[in-house]
Amino acid sequence: MNSIQWKSLTTSEDLEQAVAESLKRNVVLFKHSTRCSVSFMAKKTLELNWNLDPAKTSIYFLDLIRHRDISNIIAQKFNIAHESPQLILLKNEKVVYHASHNEISVDELQTQLA
Repeated sequence: MNSIQWKSLTTSEDLEQAVAESLKRNVVLFKHSTRCSVSFMAKKTLELNWNLDPAKTSIYFLDLIRHRDISNIIAQKFNIAHESPQLILLKNEKVVYHASHNEISVDELQTQLA
């Protein structure tokens, strides 16, 4: 089991970097509300079950309370509704999968990567 190597997603430049990175490897965006117990459990589940190779998959952490503006940019850029918690998988600068709340799962993410 690998531990998650979170990358911070705090600015529009960070988002641009993540989107560009999706041309080379899988990129996961995790939108987390620090005030929500469901979000806390989704984050904990990811952390306990994460086993993806960091050379093939990067994961970015977005604190929604501090950076709601970045979440709004994501929703607009990729035309997906804002939810919290939310996991978004990018490949080649496009959203290929997203899940929210109790649907967030490393197993399902692995299925999407296969």
